[in-house]
Amino acid sequence: MGFGSRDSHRPPPRVPDPESRSVKISAEFVVSAAGARDFPTDGWSEVALVGRSNVGKSRLINALLGQRLARTSAAPGKTRLINFYRVRVNTVTLYLADLPGYGYTRGGAAARQGFDALTREYFSHMKARRDMANTGHDRTLLLVDARHPGLASDLSARQWLEELSLPTTVVATKMDKLTRAERPRVQRKLEAALYAPVAPTSAVTGEGLKELWTLILAQPSLT
Repeated sequence: MGFGSRDSHRPPPRVPDPESRSVKISAEFVVSAAGARDFPTDGWSEVALVGRSNVGKSRLINALLGQRLARTSAAPGKTRLINFYRVRVNTVTLYLADLPGYGYTRGGAAARQGFDALTREYFSHMKARRDMANTGHDRTLLLVDARHPGLASDLSARQWLEELSLPTTVVATKMDKLTRAERPRVQRKLEAALYAPVAPTSAVTGEGLKELWTLILAQPSLT
């Protein structure tokens, strides 16, 4: 499935207890999609996670789900397919789609072009769903590393998603890496650079996960 093994010298993240978020969650891996033919077709809403390689998408998914379902790797650029997870949250069913990271790709220019093509194919699929009746409530989570605000690749991704008119929430990962004094300054810098509110999170401490679920479940089709 294009996954690498976890770095044996790095401790795994502490997965917060799902009960602490006042939601009941069950989840399963569905497919590693290489193209549109592999995308789910049963009509459930989709929440796409996109961000730079090594921004922590898989770790955030595991933290949100309260289980180690998405494999993680210390080496960037390992995820080469779109990994879909079917999630049941209380009475709601949706998909989390873990997209290949941008900004670094193992395999050189040819691999980068393939990843770009797959990502564009997926967002074309999402936009088509949005234009159809009763399937217009998908969402994108743009993940950015809180330690590196204002990176050109993140700004480009934000602009591209905005041009597609896809509902997007900007999520800052790895907030636990910042000191308490640094956080307000970094939050302001992120929001100024990305022209959007930023949801602070940590897959290690569980910070912001309940609030992120609230944002996801606030979609009209999920209430």
